[in-house]
Amino acid sequence: MRVKTVLTAVAAFASLSVLAPAAVADAVPPDPAPGGPQRAYEPDVEATDNIDSLSVTATRGAGRSVTIAFDRRSRAETGDVPAGPRRFVFLFDRSVSFNPEAFPTCARAVIERQGVQACPAGSRIGGGRGEFPSGEPQEVHAFNTRIGRSPGVLVVMPASGVILEQTLERVSSPYRKGYRWALDEIVPPTSVPPQERVGTTRFQLSFGATRRHHGRTIGFAETTARTGDELRFGLWTEFVTGQVLLPTARTQLP
Repeated sequence: MRVKTVLTAVAAFASLSVLAPAAVADAVPPDPAPGGPQRAYEPDVEATDNIDSLSVTATRGAGRSVTIAFDRRSRAETGDVPAGPRRFVFLFDRSVSFNPEAFPTCARAVIERQGVQACPAGSRIGGGRGEFPSGEPQEVHAFNTRIGRSPGVLVVMPASGVILEQTLERVSSPYRKGYRWALDEIVPPTSVPPQERVGTTRFQLSFGATRRHHGRTIGFAETTARTGDELRFGLWTEFVTGQVLLPTARTQLP
């Protein structure tokens, strides 16, 4: 698996080469999913820049199902606590499609009132783990849901009461060359001042549940890629400082 971090303009992003740090430009990677829900405006704050890296694995399951596991690491450029995020957009290889309609859904209100254990069987479609600068890990759950009229995913960290909403959206140009679908996650503003919000130093999240549906095994995520094909993924991230990063990863389908 080969990982590269892209902080360049779109033309460079589309290239297959890995850019050396000296070639990094000042241009900001454009928004991959501008048509989705909008985050409430907050002015940028002064803080250190973050440095992010990404690795992704794709593991084939029954039928065309695939488990896609993102592993993001983040640190402050100065070595201090990384600045908090505003938004994450998970980008999936063009070969990947999703089947949210084949899985039960869990409503946010159910989790808020009764916890993740009250979600319908089969609605959990993934999970992972988050790590904070304190070193404290937290379990992460991912549930199939509806956000308004759109399919989506609830990312839940029960230990801290965090519930984040991801909407499933088509990527915009110029990302369509390498990707088709995005999961767009907004981190809502809180009463904590932006400069005091703490980001995770590592965040692992996978999507990959399967179930029997109409007599065959269906994956929440599926791929038309063949064994040995290279898949590409990305994680567009905006921080409270206004900084935008786009680490990307390529992985071979075993």
